[in-house]
Amino acid sequence: MTAPRSIKAAIAACDDPKSVYLAACPCRDMLDLLANKWSALALGALEDGAQRFGALRARLQGVSPKVLTQTLRRLEEHGLIDRHVYAEVPARVEYSLTELGQDACVPLAHLRSFVELNINRFPDAG
Repeated sequence: MTAPRSIKAAIAACDDPKSVYLAACPCRDMLDLLANKWSALALGALEDGAQRFGALRARLQGVSPKVLTQTLRRLEEHGLIDRHVYAEVPARVEYSLTELGQDACVPLAHLRSFVELNINRFPDAG
């Protein structure tokens, strides 16, 4: 699968490693998406393999169906996950990581681990 056009444009515009600090840098859109709590958690949950909406919702305690739907749509639009609809009655839909999504999971896993290991060091945590 090739990267969606918006991602290719972001990569081309981000040749300068400091460009993400510029207001017009398209990398900011991807940073915003990946830094979102529900995006990061949904991608992490999908590291275990393809899952249906209900399984994701159960795993991501506290997410509303509306927010999860919006999150999954954004992740799909940006090429991080695939949505596969099976021709069954009733219809079955599964979400899975793309290659780009798997790559994004690497730094996000480090971030989740850092937070879990250091939660007691943060003021007012827990």
